[in-house]
Amino acid sequence: MAKKKSLGDIAKELGVSKTLVSFVLNNRGDEKSISKKTQEAVFQLAKKYNFTPSFLARGLRMGKTHTIGLIVADISNKFYAKIAREVEKVAAEHHYNVIYCSSDEYVDKEIELINMLRSRQVDGLIIATTQKHTQLFTQMKKEKYPFVLVDRRLPRLKVNYVGCDNTKGAYDVTDRLINNGFKRIALFKISPSYLSSIKEREIGYVTALRDHKIKQDRQLIKTIEFESKQESVNTYLDELMRGPQPIDAIFTLNNSIAIACIKYLRKHEYSIPQDVALISFDDLEMFDFLNPSISAVSQPLVEIGSQAVTLLLDEINGHESRKQEFVFPVSFIERDSCKKYKLIH
Repeated sequence: MAKKKSLGDIAKELGVSKTLVSFVLNNRGDEKSISKKTQEAVFQLAKKYNFTPSFLARGLRMGKTHTIGLIVADISNKFYAKIAREVEKVAAEHHYNVIYCSSDEYVDKEIELINMLRSRQVDGLIIATTQKHTQLFTQMKKEKYPFVLVDRRLPRLKVNYVGCDNTKGAYDVTDRLINNGFKRIALFKISPSYLSSIKEREIGYVTALRDHKIKQDRQLIKTIEFESKQESVNTYLDELMRGPQPIDAIFTLNNSIAIACIKYLRKHEYSIPQDVALISFDDLEMFDFLNPSISAVSQPLVEIGSQAVTLLLDEINGHESRKQEFVFPVSFIERDSCKKYKLIH
């Protein structure tokens, strides 16, 4: 077996000092005014020889491990998977690795993951938090530990945050449904419903009803259990579709609930949108190919992921001067599932 190459071997082959190679591999080449050409040569040779320095030892020595953590509710969900892919891409461009974790919407599990990642000396965290209270993040802020909240914010806590305009997005969906002739619009939100993104979307829905002078019916707002989405959807649609005043539209506050609704409606042979319209807050590629195609709110996931990493790295490297919030606009993609069929009645 060939002898594993050392930092000294790379330095010798390039005709530079071990100190220079160490600076480059620790992402300090710009700080030490090392030319881009030389930095690239070091990285290429390190890659060629599959050179992997001990991150723990380097972290103890340099105060950084060039690793960040990403904690989301469910990494298998396409929404978070796409954000994660962009986080990984941008982090790699800055020679950082990413550790992914799923909290499954459990506060205790999220806290355990935060503590575990910090014990492994990750340099900072990007978190789609399930927490309702601010104590842990307030403590992390006091300790100057770098972190960015993504998708969900804690309104009373001033920290770095990246998300989208949930309220306007939900308002526009509800307004479009009403203008297309739908009046009894069910809102299906995911648990835990105290999350800022869910509350903001509900505000948009309620505000649009009010602006159209439609009396709000709290019986049309349902909370779908995270761990039993299909069962929850089945129960509520049995109630809402078969009652004396059936609903004529469903607005789901995430894509997994929309999929559960589609399964129920197909099983029971309801037609979309003739029997009931359907719109999802969160788009999926498959929505465009279904028959009928499913209308959705599209969030700028690439921009959210990229901005979250940029903010975190700025904080890790001491470049950011104040906490920032980035709220990106969303876009409504109208497809077949909310056409004006109800206007003929």
